[in-house]
Parts: sequence; C-alpha cells; structure tokens
Amino acid sequence: KIITKKSSSKCIMKNNIAFIFARSGSKELPNKNIKVFKGKPLIAHTIEIANASKMFDQVIVFTDSQKVRDIALKYNALVPFDRPSNLSKDDTSEWLCWQYVINKYQEQFDTFKVFFSMPCTSPLRSIEDIKGMIQFYESNEYDLVLGITKSSRSPYFNMVHKENDELQKIIKMDKINRRQDSPICYDVTTVGYVCNPKYIIENKNLFSGRVGGFELPKDRSIDIDDDVDFTIAESLYKTYE
Repeated sequence: KIITKKSSSKCIMKNNIAFIFARSGSKELPNKNIKVFKGKPLIAHTIEIANASKMFDQVIVFTDSQKVRDIALKYNALVPFDRPSNLSKDDTSEWLCWQYVINKYQEQFDTFKVFFSMPCTSPLRSIEDIKGMIQFYESNEYDLVLGITKSSRSPYFNMVHKENDELQKIIKMDKINRRQDSPICYDVTTVGYVCNPKYIIENKNLFSGRVGGFELPKDRSIDIDDDVDFTIAESLYKTYE
C-alpha cells in the first residue's frame, strides 16, 4: 500500500547522496539526457538543483557515455566509476543499477544513510520537492518513498488494454460509471526515489517493503520520454522564468 503525504519544506540533512543514472541509449528521444533544454543539457538541470538544494553530501552521475561524463564534471557532479555495458542496455533493470552503484560506492568510499535517485527526465522538480521528500522519508517508517501525483486517468474507469485485438478494462467493476466515483489513483513520477541503501541491496524491487508516496504538483512532475513530453516541459518551464 502507498501512503500519501503532501508537500512540506523542512528537512534534516545527514549523509544524503544523490545519484543520477544516465545511460547513452534512448529510443523514443535520441540522446535524451544531453538534449539541450532551455539552454543547457537536460542532465545539467538535475545536477544544478541537487547542488542548489544543499541537501546532499555528494551528487554522483552513473553513466556509460563520455559526453555525459564531461557534462557532469562541468556542472560539478562526481563520476567516480563507469557504468558497464551489461547495465546500459534497453532492458536493463534500474534496480540492478541501483544495487551495483551502491556496492561500488560502499567499496570505494563508505556507507551512507540516504539514497536519493534523481532521473534527469524531471527537469521541473524544485528544491522544495527534494527537501520535502527527504523529510517525509526521515519522519516516517517507510522503506522507500516515491514521488507521486494525482492521475488524470483511472484503471477503474477510462484506461484499457488490448486482449486478442479487443479492448478490455484493466479493472472490471460494474458499479463505477464515472471517473469521479473510482478510487483516487496516482502516477509515479521521476522526481525522485528515496530510501536506505540497505533496502535496495537486500530486496528485488521497489515494492518489496513499505512504500510511502509523497504527493507533488502535476506541473513539476513531467517525465520527459519523447518529443511531446519535451515540448510540454519547455512550455511549463516558461511559467517559472
């Protein structure tokens, strides 16, 4: 079960490490992580907000790309180890990457308290979002905290899947005739993922334990996956300028 909480800005910082996973391949939007977004490579926006938040002892980029490495170093992130080719494929599990990088970090440096994954595909996240997620995690007994935002669609009402070339409801409940009558659903954002590194090492997926959802505004939760997402994010970014 995901337990939700809305935004708050207070936070206690102690030994928090931000990790940015950025491989070179991208099918829907080629070179997505380094595509220029509002005058800077996309990944630069994530590095800058992580540093500006003052919440992290280190900001680490994990990549297989020399271009990404160069950009990361230019914008004051660390790139202490390379991402191997077997963890840079289209079907590579993000969880396996998390496990690998935590093991490498603890071998090369030391243990740490809070793991915070910050995908580069959410350039509209705010410092308040970062602080709020960490505070929510540290103030509750969750194994992992996700950023979530209320979904415009519901698997109970207006979402379907194909079965033998026919459309079928994902969840079949005859009593629900309006979206407003269905349970509130949430989209998992890529604003951030917060947890104890031990939880990642000892488990197989996000939902192996007790998961909390930190609710974020939709306009800061855009996840860039294709050209349409990119255009929407650029338009939303203008409202912050």
